[in-house]
Amino acid sequence: MNKDQVKGEAKDIAGKIQEEAGKLVGSKEQQAKGLEKQVEGKIQKGVGDLKETVKKI
Repeated sequence: MNKDQVKGEAKDIAGKIQEEAGKLVGSKEQQAKGLEKQVEGKIQKGVGDLKETVKKI
């Protein structure tokens, strides 16, 4: 596991928490920011996964 995978997963989790917090307080802006953070995290994790695959080749 590399740093991109770890950071990506952390961003994804943080985004889920931010989205839920936005739902609780009724903030569409916080929900959107949470979703954005989740997408960033998934992309970063994907980059990390790709790096790991390339290392194995």
